Amino acid sequence: MSRMPAGAMREAVIDVGAIGANIRHLRRLTGVEILAVVKADGYGHGALRTARAALDAGATRLGVADVTEALALRRAGVDAPILAWLHAPGASFAEPAAQDIELGVSSFDQLLAAAAAATADRPVAVHLKVETGLGRNGLSPAEWGTVFAEAARLERIGRVRVAGIFSHLSNTSAADDRAALAVFHEAVGLAASVGLAPHTRHIAATNAAIALPEARLDCVRIGIGMYGLSPFDDRTSADLGLRPAMTLRAAVAAVRRVPAGQGVSYGYLHRTEGETTLALVPLGYADGVPRAASSLGPVMIGGRRYTVAGRIAMDQFVVDVGDAPVAVGDEVVLFGDPTLGAPGADEWGVASGSINYEIVTRIGPRVPRRQVST
Repeated sequence: MSRMPAGAMREAVIDVGAIGANIRHLRRLTGVEILAVVKADGYGHGALRTARAALDAGATRLGVADVTEALALRRAGVDAPILAWLHAPGASFAEPAAQDIELGVSSFDQLLAAAAAATADRPVAVHLKVETGLGRNGLSPAEWGTVFAEAARLERIGRVRVAGIFSHLSNTSAADDRAALAVFHEAVGLAASVGLAPHTRHIAATNAAIALPEARLDCVRIGIGMYGLSPFDDRTSADLGLRPAMTLRAAVAAVRRVPAGQGVSYGYLHRTEGETTLALVPLGYADGVPRAASSLGPVMIGGRRYTVAGRIAMDQFVVDVGDAPVAVGDEVVLFGDPTLGAPGADEWGVASGSINYEIVTRIGPRVPRRQVST
């Protein structure tokens, strides 16, 4: 059986070669500029390693949720354009402006705050976020005229540079996304009518970048696809030509031979049907393994698939392996690349009533990340 390195208890193996391959594949497919989304610590893969791999593979800019994430990348030496689009109420933009962070602007007040952070010789780059039907942040159609006019004025006097205009799609259906895209084009047209000519129009994330070519515009924001996971319920990563970049694995920490009727873990959701072997896996919900997948989550040990036996605890769970010759130190793969036989993050999403995005993003800091490139 495959074994973990001596002394290793748990780890997430991050394949930056897969990240690069996914970016190159999506560049060829879309034919437009790629903004690599590395928010939430690169969806749990590590923001810095992901950013470097994506930029090396041809992405030209990066996206994060908030300024703190953007500044961490700058401090680490990343000099590519970075867009941050979710801000605290009343936030000051002086520091991100000084670090050439591009700011997503979703309100009149945010536009004024961005302008206030400009210096005499350096306007602040902004991307105007417009609401096109998702019901989250962004300028409502009623605000477009006022905000666009003010943005144009501030651009003329050198306080801001309107580098982009953008929105988000719901991915509910092609019809819904096309309706949102039509609203977006209305916003772009109105912006042009007051003299704004942003270089980068972007609305598509991975889903629409693949499935809705007319939404690619000048740039696509690639998040989940960069990590080799599918945004679709009916298409796998392999179907899309993508390679999952994260493999979550652990070493069997203990093995116990038990009789029939043995209760397993809290609440005895699982009782053994006959004499069997129980293998203890040192990963739990403190590490991001969802408790909701108790008795449902798939794992692979020694090339064979099993299901979690009973309740997933904070630090560990149990697998009933029957009569298989499992030993302490044997490798347990929770998810990885299904083309190599491993369960997929998608399966853990189904098992926990969630999605693959959440499964990889929630893997906690107690799990060491080990970088490889294949």
